[in-house]
Amino acid sequence: MLLCSCALLLTGCGQFPGNEDFYEIKIPPEKLRQIETLELQEAKVEENNRADANEVPPRELGLTLEQCRALTLENNLDLKVRLISPAIAAERVGEEEAAFEAAFSTNLIYSKTDTPTASELDVISGSQVSALYTGLGVRVPLRTGGTITFDLADNRIKTDAPGLEFNPYFASDLSVSISQPLLRGAGKRANTHAIRIAEYERQITDARTKLEVIRIIAAVDRVYWRLYAARKELEVRKQQYDLAEALLEQARRFVAAGDKAQVEIIRTEAGVAQQLEAIIMAENNVRDRERELKRTLNEASLQMQTPTILIPVTEPDPVHYELENQRLVTTAIDNRMEMLELELQIAEDISTIDYMHNQALPLVSMNYTYNMNGLGATRNDSFDLLFDKRFEDHRFGVQLLVPLGNEAAKSRLRQAFYQRRQRLATRNNRETLIELEVLNAIDQLEANWQRILAGRQRVILDSRLFEAEKRQFELGLRTSTEVLEAQTNFADAQSAEILALAEYQIALVDLAYATGTLLGAAKVQWEPIVPQSNIK
Repeated sequence: MLLCSCALLLTGCGQFPGNEDFYEIKIPPEKLRQIETLELQEAKVEENNRADANEVPPRELGLTLEQCRALTLENNLDLKVRLISPAIAAERVGEEEAAFEAAFSTNLIYSKTDTPTASELDVISGSQVSALYTGLGVRVPLRTGGTITFDLADNRIKTDAPGLEFNPYFASDLSVSISQPLLRGAGKRANTHAIRIAEYERQITDARTKLEVIRIIAAVDRVYWRLYAARKELEVRKQQYDLAEALLEQARRFVAAGDKAQVEIIRTEAGVAQQLEAIIMAENNVRDRERELKRTLNEASLQMQTPTILIPVTEPDPVHYELENQRLVTTAIDNRMEMLELELQIAEDISTIDYMHNQALPLVSMNYTYNMNGLGATRNDSFDLLFDKRFEDHRFGVQLLVPLGNEAAKSRLRQAFYQRRQRLATRNNRETLIELEVLNAIDQLEANWQRILAGRQRVILDSRLFEAEKRQFELGLRTSTEVLEAQTNFADAQSAEILALAEYQIALVDLAYATGTLLGAAKVQWEPIVPQSNIK
């Protein structure tokens, strides 16, 4: 029991947090095999849809783009999942480095034997021996590929064999042995290959995490500007609805005065209904964008089902930039985490090729053991003789193993070589894809700038046309249909200008993402999440 307790203390113990030690789940068969039906309840028709005067309106919350970024970095669920990966990768490096930890070993063996022996008188007698073997040892792996082992053995032997000076007697041994490969598995570079690969994988994980941070921030930027566009679109539709209502009242007055035919009222009522439908669709689009932004922010007080209305405060600031294609392409190749990941994978391949070269060599091992022996009637006498070093053993050996053909090692070496060639081809292909993405993003940004200019001009002209059609309608030279058509064109022009502004901001986000960067003056620095545990 004492030895077991010592072993537990040396190795340490781990405890999982919570109730995760023995977690089991059993799913009923019907849960997996039976498909349920969706039951919906028919809505009741309400005669009065007016809002209750005592009803509290939903809270409005204005958010800047910087606030959305900060909330996303703090709360986003996708980001929380990704930020744990670097901690896992770092633990894998520690796992590989622990391969060179020294190991303590102990054993306790009790044996009792009764061996039959033929005597001179043709009588079979027994030879009884009882022995207690105790051993302690330390094994130290070396980064050169060798192993040093220290062993201390203490034996107590009692026998009924005649002719012994003392019975029981004690025997002790102290040995030091070293084993070192000379070709295959020799050298620090070959034996630290696994650590090197784990470190490269850790850096690859960091690169992927950084890419995920950039992707999520770019995503929240896009959602923010889409919500901005949806809200502005709703404002335009409500404005057009008010204009249609005003036109309807004007048509009713003209009809009542006998200046217009009754059909003008019907036409304007149809126009009002059309604008009402546009408001409904715009409101639904706003709710979709709000839920999308709330999900990305993942703020406790802004869950997707909360009625809080999100108001984008940051206004677009369209600026025409002089873009240098080659400089942006070079920046993208230098900054894109996909390129860094490939470089690290190529470094892995080079290390693997070197390691496979080593593994293809013959196995030549040198072994040396030095041993001191002790013997005595008591344990103290045995150890005294042991440390007097009167009885010493030396053993030296060389082991050679040469595979006939060695095809398995050669095949692994060729696989590593082909893998490196594939990575190099992938790097060239990825460079061209990144160049394509950057050039497309530049063209899209320029096209959206031209859309802004064209949209502004269209809004000005359609606004003038709408005012002219209204005056012509008041003079009796135009019908309400023509006024409504001009009004619709004016609304579409406003919507197109709003969409062009939002798409220009999104194109800037896409260009920054294509170059592996982020918009804005504030830099973003992420740290991995290390979950707490009771494991020691």
